[in-house]
Amino acid sequence: MMMQGIHFMDGQPPFKRIFINALVRDAEGKKMSKSKGNVMDPLELVDDYGADALRFTLTAMSGQARDIKLSRERIEGYRNFGTKLWNATRFTQMNGAQRAEGFDPARVKLPINRWIVGETTRTAQAVTAALAACGFDAAAEGLYRFVWRQYCDWYVELSKPVLGKPDEPNPPPQGVDREARGAHARSAWGADEAARDETRATAAWVLDVILKLLHPVMPFLTEELWGQTAALGAPRDHTGFLMTAPWPQLPSSLIDPKADAEIGLIVETIAEGRSVRAELNVPNSARPSLLVVDATPAQRKVLQDAAPLIMQMLRVAEVKIVDAPPPGAIPYVVEGATLALPVAEFIDVAAERARLGKEVGNLASDIDRTAKKLANADFVARAPEEVVEENRERLADAEAAKTKLEAALARLGAVV
Repeated sequence: MMMQGIHFMDGQPPFKRIFINALVRDAEGKKMSKSKGNVMDPLELVDDYGADALRFTLTAMSGQARDIKLSRERIEGYRNFGTKLWNATRFTQMNGAQRAEGFDPARVKLPINRWIVGETTRTAQAVTAALAACGFDAAAEGLYRFVWRQYCDWYVELSKPVLGKPDEPNPPPQGVDREARGAHARSAWGADEAARDETRATAAWVLDVILKLLHPVMPFLTEELWGQTAALGAPRDHTGFLMTAPWPQLPSSLIDPKADAEIGLIVETIAEGRSVRAELNVPNSARPSLLVVDATPAQRKVLQDAAPLIMQMLRVAEVKIVDAPPPGAIPYVVEGATLALPVAEFIDVAAERARLGKEVGNLASDIDRTAKKLANADFVARAPEEVVEENRERLADAEAAKTKLEAALARLGAVV
């Protein structure tokens, strides 16, 4: 193509940039072949999972240094990603999210809105740079992480108290009814009518940016959502099809370090606390206190203002400032602040130590066997490349799991 293009175009090359895509293999890393019966028909995959899910899978796995190991499980996972975005869009619509006339993301006031505007800006800049450098996998991974975690998981949940939608499956403890807790949360986060309107407008603005950024990878889903949300609120900066809308160009001035620190503290407090509960098998019904042992005055204020939200999402009875953790409390550190969950009364400490110790021992044995196999030069030279790679991945996963369980054991060591 290059030679003929130069010949028929008077010496001008037909392409200025060339991207060589990776080879698409089956789930085990074997080259697809009709004789082997391992060919995956893309038309069947589109019928089963949708074209967008298949496109996103191939894009996310298109790193130039590796072949693509295509499997139905991966495609199904990215179909679920599309469903996640669809449901988040429905949630924002149900809560009145719509574009506001003259909305300026640089003028939002609530911490959660300043935070999500900054995260949206970072994502837009990163995706733009990745696409310009043909880093299609990096662009897809960045979009996946932002849409699933920052927007759908955290922003939607953190905005519920502001929108007046406390979502709590269990009754609040200590005689505090759900409506009172919701009112407290809205008050602490400054959620008057103006704040609710700002949050609705921010959610709609972020969704518009998401649809633009995601459109090259998932054109059908994004075009459909763009059309469904077209009539909500003020007119967009562009009418018609999403494919002709201008690409987002967001300045770094939209990033707010203070909001990042505040929301980052809340998010990490909840996420790390959930990890502690999961690692130690703390029952979902258990409602320990969250103890703030050592934190700066600013961090204490953030945690106290967000206490109702933390109580709801982390399933704790209260957020309490203390000088020292009591016996039976599991400490953990977030953003330099030391927090603790007193969970000894909810678990069998001895049984948990024995369980974790046994799992660590099993993983250590597995790591030893796999490491010896990979250290064997004859095995690495003779085994198929996909088998060697599978063992390397297994070793990395086992080491990561062992490190996590050892950290849980160390936490249990603090329980008296």
